[in-house]
Amino acid sequence: MSSNEDQIVQVEHHFGVRFPQDYRDFLGTTGSLSQFLPPADDFLVIDALDELIGINDAGEFQKRFPGAVVIGGDGSRELLAYDFRQDTPALVTLDVSAEDWSSAIHQAASLSTLLDQFPQTGWKWDDTDPTPS
Repeated sequence: MSSNEDQIVQVEHHFGVRFPQDYRDFLGTTGSLSQFLPPADDFLVIDALDELIGINDAGEFQKRFPGAVVIGGDGSRELLAYDFRQDTPALVTLDVSAEDWSSAIHQAASLSTLLDQFPQTGWKWDDTDPTPS
């Protein structure tokens, strides 16, 4: 097992989760991201593995959002988090001042999907379903 793999396992153990494989692969190759992505021109941050525990503990996110692990955000108030309340954790945004899950906005079913669609779509700012009921 590589030292990076050991570190991933330690962070997973801290949160009591197993990260999705595409995120584990990202951590093992790219590691982190912090850039404006054209043409959407939205800023995307994906934090480095060695920052995750500190970021999550400092914001007490697990108290307000049980099952959340913050992995990044928009560089400002919106946090990008995995929602581990689901068997297959989706990525959602949570406002830094939100009190609970009610304000979560679904972004993507996986990190791969988010990274594929983000340059075109940028952040989703509401959770309205465009499908008529």
